[in-house]
Amino acid sequence: MEYGICNLAVIPLRAEPSDKSEQVSQILFGEAFEIIEWQDRWVKIITADDNYEGWIGRLQFAMLGHIAYKSLQQTPAPLTYRAVTQAWKKPDNSVLYLPVGSSLVFLKGTTCHINNEKFEIIGEIGETEAVDVTAKSFLNTPYLWGGRTHYGIDCSGFTQAVFKLRGIHLRRDAYMQAEQGETVNFISEAKLGDLAFFDNEEGRITHVGIMLNSGQIIHASGRVKIDPVDSQGIFSEEQKRYTHKLRIIKRFNP
Repeated sequence: MEYGICNLAVIPLRAEPSDKSEQVSQILFGEAFEIIEWQDRWVKIITADDNYEGWIGRLQFAMLGHIAYKSLQQTPAPLTYRAVTQAWKKPDNSVLYLPVGSSLVFLKGTTCHINNEKFEIIGEIGETEAVDVTAKSFLNTPYLWGGRTHYGIDCSGFTQAVFKLRGIHLRRDAYMQAEQGETVNFISEAKLGDLAFFDNEEGRITHVGIMLNSGQIIHASGRVKIDPVDSQGIFSEEQKRYTHKLRIIKRFNP
């Protein structure tokens, strides 16, 4: 088995080995993965954090040894908690702007080490904040299919990003996340940090958001925003109609 690690700020994970293929997710700085197939310009990977498969460019990562990969699984790296953290790459002094949730792998003092590359971390790394504070930091982030950052994010990427900073590992897609956690029986019992899931006409879960209380939800739909929610679903104040039909509410404990 071969392994790799992201040594760029963020790279697209694609459905197929083509620049024209849809982005299904993103790999953030310091996130590791298994390599399961090689092609001329592409490699197929499965991510270590959420077991998600896809293709990345062959020139967009660094190789990682088996021992180093296993050590990251046993001792997770510190994360970035600010919207942007600078990482100065030595010796050329180029800078990477790391998104929230990046992994500061093999950190010694203020320096990350990826093979022979050194990245000097500039600024405050930060600490875990309340779930609503973290979630609201994404307000007005534009919706981006497969996105996981403040520059563009999708609904399940948003919930995954917020929960990652709480030490809770969610799977990548909304229907996958709905299989985790404990069911909350009634929306009146919903609390801050619960996840609400919504289905389409075929009964497939296609949307997820974070409950702020029993009557408000923050979610990515067009952009990250706060809307009222009840037992019927999300009511869009902009569109003056219900846009998402409530299916289930789940609670997650760190």
